[in-house]
Amino acid sequence: MITGKINVKLIDKSKLYVGQKGTYLDIVLIPTPDNQYGDDYMIVQGATKEERDAGQRGAILGNAKTWKDKPAPVDELGEPEGDLPF
Repeated sequence: MITGKINVKLIDKSKLYVGQKGTYLDIVLIPTPDNQYGDDYMIVQGATKEERDAGQRGAILGNAKTWKDKPAPVDELGEPEGDLPF
């Protein structure tokens, strides 16, 4: 699971568009593996191909983190602990 937070005040409102089921904003998650705050991604507002070709980048809106499930406990033989159905 990936969770993130964005600062909605930084959204360029002209980039919002109406779709069939609501109002949308394109975003991009850019990996940041060595982030000093422990975040795994930077959330950036999407840019059109023309904007990217012109060297423009989307505004940085926030960060996101990958949450990993804790591994199941194992016994000394490496077998899963707990009640097994067999």
